[in-house]
Amino acid sequence: MEIDLQHIAKLAQLKLEEDKLAQFETQMKDIIGMVEKLPPLEDELVQVDVQHVMQLRRDVVGESLRRDDVLRNAPATQAGCVVVPKTVE
Repeated sequence: MEIDLQHIAKLAQLKLEEDKLAQFETQMKDIIGMVEKLPPLEDELVQVDVQHVMQLRRDVVGESLRRDDVLRNAPATQAGCVVVPKTVE
């Protein structure tokens, strides 16, 4: 399996050192290999536990980030907004 770590790093906005690239690729292949070896999960083993219903937390308004703090950490800004790559044509 071929893994394009440079592309993954670019999407994640990470800078990979060239001398570590081979090591990271080997590690990534090992991780993917372990995941592929996991046994499939049988549907009959997954059951809803009616005794322990999931409780959702209340939606409470809290302190928000200041615009200048957000823009300072953004890779690209324009007119006071964060510029993101186009995803829909």
